[in-house]
Amino acid sequence: MASLKGMNVQALLSLRDQIDKRLLELQTELEKQLSALTPKGKAIRIGRSLKGRKIPPKYRSPSGETWAGRGGRPHWLVAAIKNGKKVDDFLIKRPRS
Repeated sequence: MASLKGMNVQALLSLRDQIDKRLLELQTELEKQLSALTPKGKAIRIGRSLKGRKIPPKYRSPSGETWAGRGGRPHWLVAAIKNGKKVDDFLIKRPRS
């Protein structure tokens, strides 16, 4: 296979078209396989299964603010870390089941 730097514009465009065609073929093949695995009439849920779900907080500040450990760190936690605390210092103790 030739180096991409050594190819002219027309050759690069042709290569892109070949790649697009192959990707469409693979997409069609995968969609056929998926439809064979999916029961008729049932939709497949695509995406994150945890998105939008509420979870109990894992961390609590001395003033009572909580954080579940998802997303960006809250300001109170960032400030405490800058003052030398560790994230584990704010873990909420959970009884073992």
